[in-house]
Amino acid sequence: MTGMKSNVKIGEGKISGYISIFLGTLTFLGVLCFKNPEVFTTPQFREVYTGESMKILLTSVIIASFIFGLLSFILSKQKKWALIGLILCTLTVLVGGFKVQPSSVGAVQWHLGLDWLLLDLFLMAVIFIPIEMVFPKRKDQSTFHEEWRTDLMYFVFSHLFIQFFGAITQQPAKLFFGWMGLGGLHAWVQSLPFVIELFLAFLVADLFQYWTHRFFHNHSFLWRFHSIHHSTENMDWLAGSRTHFVDIFITRSMAFIPLYVLGFSTLTFSVYVVFMAIHAVLIHANTRIKFGFLRYIFATPQYHHWHHCKDPQYYGKNFATIFPFIDKLFGTYYLPKDVWPEDTGLLEANYPKGFIKQAIYPFTKSPFDSNLNMEEYSKR
Repeated sequence: MTGMKSNVKIGEGKISGYISIFLGTLTFLGVLCFKNPEVFTTPQFREVYTGESMKILLTSVIIASFIFGLLSFILSKQKKWALIGLILCTLTVLVGGFKVQPSSVGAVQWHLGLDWLLLDLFLMAVIFIPIEMVFPKRKDQSTFHEEWRTDLMYFVFSHLFIQFFGAITQQPAKLFFGWMGLGGLHAWVQSLPFVIELFLAFLVADLFQYWTHRFFHNHSFLWRFHSIHHSTENMDWLAGSRTHFVDIFITRSMAFIPLYVLGFSTLTFSVYVVFMAIHAVLIHANTRIKFGFLRYIFATPQYHHWHHCKDPQYYGKNFATIFPFIDKLFGTYYLPKDVWPEDTGLLEANYPKGFIKQAIYPFTKSPFDSNLNMEEYSKR
């Protein structure tokens, strides 16, 4: 695969400068969460962490941002990255970064999921950027490739509006199944041992997502929206976030239907959401790790990269999100032992660059309108 070679080398101060800017930005926004929790934090997510633990984390990250900024200033010949990081760190302190206090939150009708965005972005970056740097599949692919800002915008959009997407994706299930009186079924499902309940939730959700995914590939109009996800030629930890909001709505709605009908416990649902958030990042990551025998049990980067393969002879493979045996069951499984796809992306497709343009584009035309391969692509 052709890609941008990274010009960032250890010891030049650029990496520490980037880290300082990243951490400084997160901490500045984190202060907003403390000062306006009713607007910027998610009620369901607040139950997972405590205000005190977040205060400790915020303080630690402010200090880390300052240290990396100082290190960059010492090592780098160009001081701009260090100065930007140090300025962000200073602004965070000036707006009260070291003095924030957890506070009670009143009931509000709508909020932004800024806390979910910041924590997930921080954890995913801490986990996957080092993995991609140490164990890259495509060594010539830069962390800051030409479209990383677009993918970051998709990540921000889907996380900030978590309440909106959560609310609208629940409506189809409630509309069509809310009248059925499923209390007895819910009680039985929640009485199951937790491990069995969790496996059942993963299985039924993945079955529904499998067929939804295949339908997106086989229906030419829906493929317009889903093909946005396949348009990236730089598979990495942010690539999974490149998903059109129409795709998000339909896919999550279909996954929510069995979860709603069967009435899984709040704990099971929360574990499912967290697992999917991490797993979706993992399977798109630019890493050569093969995961041994686990690759036959759970979808892995190698498995999912074949789904994004640019070569037409491998279209229509590996639709399952979690369990490869579902693809085995329906004849769409493909996982050669030690081979990865040479290239990922879409062949002969015309896409505009940028988040806003890509959000509008599928409503106006197909990316294959000027090509003869549209029918072939719609069968992916």
